[in-house]
Amino acid sequence: MSTPSSRPSYAAVLRVPHARRTFAAALVGRLSYGTVSLALMLSLTRSTGSYAVAGMVMAVFGATSVFLSPYRASLVDRHGPRRALLPMALLYAVLLCALAAVCGRPGTSEAVLAVTAALAGACTPPLGPTMRAVWAELLPDPRLLQRAYSVDGVAEELLFVSGPLLVGGIVAVASPVVGVVLSAVLVAVGTLAFVTSPATAALRPAGREKSDGPAPGPGGPGQGRALLQPVVVAAAVGVSVSAVDLLVVAFAGERGLGDGAVAWVLAALSLGSAVGGLANGAVAWTSPTRARLPFFAAGVGLCLAAAGLAPGLGTLVLAVMCAGLFVAPALTTAYLIADESVAPGFRVRAGAWCNTAVNAGMSAGAAAVGVLVERLPLPVCFAVAGAVAAAAALVPGYRSGGAVRRAGLISRRRSRASRPSRPRRESRPSRPSGRR
Repeated sequence: MSTPSSRPSYAAVLRVPHARRTFAAALVGRLSYGTVSLALMLSLTRSTGSYAVAGMVMAVFGATSVFLSPYRASLVDRHGPRRALLPMALLYAVLLCALAAVCGRPGTSEAVLAVTAALAGACTPPLGPTMRAVWAELLPDPRLLQRAYSVDGVAEELLFVSGPLLVGGIVAVASPVVGVVLSAVLVAVGTLAFVTSPATAALRPAGREKSDGPAPGPGGPGQGRALLQPVVVAAAVGVSVSAVDLLVVAFAGERGLGDGAVAWVLAALSLGSAVGGLANGAVAWTSPTRARLPFFAAGVGLCLAAAGLAPGLGTLVLAVMCAGLFVAPALTTAYLIADESVAPGFRVRAGAWCNTAVNAGMSAGAAAVGVLVERLPLPVCFAVAGAVAAAAALVPGYRSGGAVRRAGLISRRRSRASRPSRPRRESRPSRPSGRR
């Protein structure tokens, strides 16, 4: 039977010094990502009067944001959050305001809109990967880190649900460009509070890692292969989850159901993901993360395949909710594996590769399922969407020296924490978990 000490609670995560302040600041900044897409899309459609132009500009904005994410994360790893993340966020905020200004001016050329959107997307600060790197720095205990990643994933899910609702309230009383400006303010204020937190200061640039010698990055020997499993699974889950949106719409259309039915099914997916994420974080797993990841990926795939056989709305809601139970655990475990696969100074970019994989998978899934729905029976489309995630479960997991390096670093830091403090260090503020 598990003892309380062997299963630390979520409250224990937030009781770590500086954790609440840092996490709250990161969530404020990340709320911007939940508001900007809808606000920008509405602003573009009102400005141009063309869904095609709005879609093209949004695609450019999303492409530069997603595919340059590992590069931006490498800047954070190399220079530290204060020197890289804050200028990035401020520039992103300024460019969003510029985009709001050109959207508010009817007749602006498509080229100007596209270029401004591309520049803004290219500067999107990697707040999510950086926050996860901060969690890894604050919490050397793997059990606490698992809970931190779980609560982080659930909170992010809620941000992407509440963000569009906030924009909906804004457009009811003001222009949608106000939502774009709000997104700029959120990311600037949140990032400023985040990088000034003492917990964020614990993230040292990769070039400052001493005593262990130079650490290879994610592309270094062994570490690129170690990231293959979490990145592929993250991309596959992104494909499968994004396919659900259009598949549910098609399901409702075939049976003459209204838009309200679609909303209920998608809400069930989000609810299942939140419940699954919290449950995954609360379990004291004895199996290694690389063994659990295929199980979660297969769970997503099998439940989605079963959803295609649903005879009615009630069973579809149940099947999709069951699929959601595996989504957050799959992504959380992928981030955990990415973190333990690399040296401490390269965590941000490792997490960014998983982020990029999820977003790229969602874009690819949305495009592919649109083609399939017009050519194949709906149950087959559900099965194909599920098969993508299930196939990712077959990707083998490789280990690298990153986990060993991290374990050794934690051991040395714990041993330093148990020693009496030297007189010359007494004037310095203490770090959580004895870290310097």
